[in-house]
Amino acid sequence: MNILYLKYAVAVAKAGSFSKAAEALCIVQPNLSRAIKELERDLNITIFERSPKGIFLTPDGEKLIQYGKHLLREIDNVESIFKDNSEEKKRFSISVPRASYIGDAFSRFSLSVCQESNVEILYKETNALRAIRNIEEENYNLGILRYGETYEKHYRQLLEEKGFHGELVTEFKYVLSMSKENPLASLPEIHFSDLEKYIEIAHADPYVPSLPMAAVRKEELPDNIKRRIFVFERASEYEVLSRNTSTFMWVSPTPQETMDRYGLVLRVCNENKKRYKDVMIYKRDYKLSDLDKDFIKELNYSKKNCFNA
Repeated sequence: MNILYLKYAVAVAKAGSFSKAAEALCIVQPNLSRAIKELERDLNITIFERSPKGIFLTPDGEKLIQYGKHLLREIDNVESIFKDNSEEKKRFSISVPRASYIGDAFSRFSLSVCQESNVEILYKETNALRAIRNIEEENYNLGILRYGETYEKHYRQLLEEKGFHGELVTEFKYVLSMSKENPLASLPEIHFSDLEKYIEIAHADPYVPSLPMAAVRKEELPDNIKRRIFVFERASEYEVLSRNTSTFMWVSPTPQETMDRYGLVLRVCNENKKRYKDVMIYKRDYKLSDLDKDFIKELNYSKKNCFNA
């Protein structure tokens, strides 16, 4: 198999068309098409199918691209090590939900990087679907899934099918986060009905793999709230909560330092009965590295500090 042709196939899959891939690779399209056909002959598979709407990967093509991305990354690593005559780069990578206690753990974990001479760290806040895909397709080693107990069976089955190990980090009920100046903060008790005239800040991409988005949003976001602002970035969520005293957000327990930094408070709503779980995932054949273990140590510390306070 020609590695260069494999690189071409990955580029076509990423671009979604031969013409765009040829432009990105700085080669003419006929040469690119011939290279892909030769790769298909060598492997005795069809990588791309063509339709009036464009090209798409065949099942064999999807497998090839998945393995191809991993192989090309490993080739880059080998070249980097020997061309630069340097030590092997240590790598830590994880996808997590937008949770401040996890961010708190990561910030302390980052201090351990100061003791490393050659290290690369990837930390991505995202939804459960992307966390799974990052391990499957983007060479991430770890992920943390957040889901309601309603979906426990669904996720356990999914992890089994994908050959992932799942380990419980913590379980909890959401609490309300809001500005100290929000009128809700002064109420002796907060009920669902009290929230109706306020604006909810919500994560913009609640997602349960294989389930319709509308069904998930209906489950996660009660219907009594008439105004919502959907935000992707956790820092922006806190900025809005801090500045707009008519907003609130459902969050997992959060470090007091974070609350103080943004002038926020946490309040319990006893009518909220839903429980959630954060579960760490990785491939069953993956062996945790020293960096992974350092992060897990900080994660456990932050969890204990936030959830048992």
